[in-house]
Amino acid sequence: MLRPTAAKRIAFFVIADALLSLASLYGAYALRFNFSVPDEFLEPFWAVFSLLALLKTGFIALFRGYHIIWRFFGLSEAKALLLAHVSAYALFTLLFLLYEAPFNPFPRSVILIDLLLSMALLGLLRGSKRLLGAQHHRDAPPTLIIGMNAKSVALIKTAFEGAIPYHPIAIVLAPNESAEAQNSYLSGIKIYPFGALESLCIQARAAIITAELDTTALKSLYDTLSRHEITHIRKYKLLGGAREKLEELSIEELLARHPKDLDHSVVESFIRGKTVLITGAGGSIGSEIALQCAAFGAAKLILVESSEFNLYQIGERLPHAALKLLSITDRSKLAALMASEAIDVLIHAAAYKHVPLCEANITAAIENNIFGTKNVIDCAIEAGIPKVVIISTDKAVRPTNVMGATKRVAELYAQNVPPRQSEIVCVRFGNVLGSSGSVIPKFKAQIEAGGPVTVTHPEMTRYFMLISEACQLVLQAASIAKGGELFILDMGESIKIVDLAKTMIRLYGKEHEVKIVFSGLRSGEKLYEELLIDEQEKQTQFSSIFVAKKSAYDFDTLAQQIDTLLTCNDPIQQLGTIVTEFDHRP
Repeated sequence: MLRPTAAKRIAFFVIADALLSLASLYGAYALRFNFSVPDEFLEPFWAVFSLLALLKTGFIALFRGYHIIWRFFGLSEAKALLLAHVSAYALFTLLFLLYEAPFNPFPRSVILIDLLLSMALLGLLRGSKRLLGAQHHRDAPPTLIIGMNAKSVALIKTAFEGAIPYHPIAIVLAPNESAEAQNSYLSGIKIYPFGALESLCIQARAAIITAELDTTALKSLYDTLSRHEITHIRKYKLLGGAREKLEELSIEELLARHPKDLDHSVVESFIRGKTVLITGAGGSIGSEIALQCAAFGAAKLILVESSEFNLYQIGERLPHAALKLLSITDRSKLAALMASEAIDVLIHAAAYKHVPLCEANITAAIENNIFGTKNVIDCAIEAGIPKVVIISTDKAVRPTNVMGATKRVAELYAQNVPPRQSEIVCVRFGNVLGSSGSVIPKFKAQIEAGGPVTVTHPEMTRYFMLISEACQLVLQAASIAKGGELFILDMGESIKIVDLAKTMIRLYGKEHEVKIVFSGLRSGEKLYEELLIDEQEKQTQFSSIFVAKKSAYDFDTLAQQIDTLLTCNDPIQQLGTIVTEFDHRP
């Protein structure tokens, strides 16, 4: 009996409208006669009421006024209610003028008074749930809205409807927004300039960002909110149509560097219409490069990957790509693949990247990172592939671990091998946000599990860049390469890992629950990563891309030293012979 249904809702509103119409009509009579209605004017009262009530309910039904959802009554529903009233009273006036007898005596001014009263009462009934809901919602955390735009309007409406557990108390203009709206009001909420943020933070316990901010502004805003212990920070997004989304502010957004010299037209002209082969195409870097190449209009993608699952995953996202389950250590199959395809660009992203695993599996690291890369380069030269791009790492600079040393050997080979018709280049960069080897997924899992978060050393620093932007810069660097270069991506400022951990814990709002534990440097790790071997790098036409001085090495000697790596008694010593700056720290 008590379960709400559409029929019960319609019946409720029809009965309520009739009762409120009765009250509004009697009120109109009372106002017209100064609350002393002569008896003769009350004689046709019920006939007037019956006709008005019938007309109003009929026109409200015609304008679908009985099919509303009570708590979502808004401007469009109010407009429909107004049109229904105007139509009903206009028709009543017409009938009164045509057939006065049944309604006399009747004061005509009652029509206008009753119209206004009826609109107020019926409108108040329909808006009551929202009003009560807004009042009830004041128990939710007081919330600052950062930004004044269409998303802010939708957010406030959603909050007042009780759909989200927030109580907006102020709107703060973002630094990049016009000050024209300041000191105005939106839905009863005052709009403040950005300079008022500090004082407003004292009243708030949460913040929702609707403005589009660059990384610097976002980081500054986050620091201000955190300083006032506002850690419940969300971003509000409209997804199109009536869909909307509140999502947590991510660490990636706070760390992203957003290079200003990314030139999509340069990358598109380099990739469009070409056949691109990508090794390690199922990994973090390789899969993103594959997606970027598809987006920039590659005619054909050939994805080489040794992991069946990783290849399956990227294949699901790129259904038209050619998937090759193949290890780069299998030279004969690699050569056959390259000989059978007219490849324009080869991007070599396959590598073992985890430092401790490479320390524990030295032979595997050498086979994959050195001999696998050598196979890729040699086969590409034999096949006459015009452009070969080798992905490298900051760990190749003055390496202290096997992984870094193997990647440095790969750089030396790429720079000194006789290229014939191929242009062979290396691109070196640091950690990318969201990669499988990044510390961020590990920290997220530890925080969600309740901690502790393990940091190896309080002074450890690393460079970070968004994976999508790093991969676009790789393609941009390749587009300007002439062969033999070692490009270095500008990764911005290095970041302390312990500060990264603290920021992530604050973003989760668990600074009083999750502790940080220092576990000590792992095998082969160093405190500071570097991107350059010396200071002789030159800037290219793009401010985020540098080119290092070529490391000349007699190729025959290098090839001979590489060949003995797997047969010598001490591969670590042999790596040190090739990479003289290698300072192994097991």
